[in-house]
Amino acid sequence: MTYGTDTKIIEAGFTVFSANPTATLQDVANEAGIGRATLHRHYKGREELMAALAMAAMKELDAAIEAKTQDAESHTEALRLSLESMIPLADRQMFLANEPLDHVPEVLAAYTRQLEELAEAVEAAKAEGGFDAAVPTAWIVQAFETLTYAAWAVVRDGDATAEEAAALTWRTLTSGLSLTQKETNDAA
Repeated sequence: MTYGTDTKIIEAGFTVFSANPTATLQDVANEAGIGRATLHRHYKGREELMAALAMAAMKELDAAIEAKTQDAESHTEALRLSLESMIPLADRQMFLANEPLDHVPEVLAAYTRQLEELAEAVEAAKAEGGFDAAVPTAWIVQAFETLTYAAWAVVRDGDATAEEAAALTWRTLTSGLSLTQKETNDAA
């Protein structure tokens, strides 16, 4: 597959910054096989490149979630499946979680839209009985976001596979960290 220069830069950015979040633009240019001047013709600086990476990452997440959840039988199931689609993207996207870009209007608007969609899905799942209706939606959304980051971290560190991390994230969201009744009985 032949990539245009912009795509090469974006892919190089994901590769380089995933391996080293403090890498330089020269590192990205080298990975893309272009000169730094060419990189600067596409992106004026690090923040502009990071904003482009954030937008690409959000589009990638949206596409992965849509593909995985399109045949979900319920909103609750769609939320579980969305974790299965997001966690494997950790190696490409985790570095963006530590990059403050909320002052970039395009990034903020896309992130806000994603959070609003998540809140709507949580509300629908609560109506189905997938989450306790007494738990505030904002709490569940924040837990979902935080646990996704935690899942990415354990996958990055090699402490769990993407599948295991997604299952653990879902279990924590829906059941907390206590033993199941079966596990309690088996331990006794």
